Amino acid sequence: MMCTRLALDVMLSNLKPAPPYMGDPAMANKFHNPKSVSLAGKYSLGCEIPPGARILFVAGQVGLNGKGKLADGIEAQCEQVWKNIGEVLKAAGMGYGDIVKIVSFLTDSRFIMANRAARDKVIGEPYPASTLLIVQGLADPAMLVEIEVVAAK
Repeated sequence: MMCTRLALDVMLSNLKPAPPYMGDPAMANKFHNPKSVSLAGKYSLGCEIPPGARILFVAGQVGLNGKGKLADGIEAQCEQVWKNIGEVLKAAGMGYGDIVKIVSFLTDSRFIMANRAARDKVIGEPYPASTLLIVQGLADPAMLVEIEVVAAK
């Protein structure tokens, strides 16, 4: 486990939050946070996708690695989830900075900080619109977190 954890830490240390969009401003996703609505964390209240943008819906990702092994513990599962999301984004020619919506499912409210820590390693400003749910369980009782995202580019 220690060797796997070290390898995962090294791999994740290379992941950086995406830089702000620097292309054509007319084609950039626009994030909306009206001052009349309070934010409860690092997320945006809304995101507007420009006409003609490609949209990618990423199915809920869990802490399984490429060989089907579930990571041990909430921190490792959260990190593996974000690695998996990154791989799906990459396959579509997108990156973390293209994420416009995150839906996180945790099996215990005590896991919120671990979830945020893993997310904050790869997600920067402007933050995507996000929803967090505490659920009784996931497809496998050993799974502690599942995250789905929507990306647009």
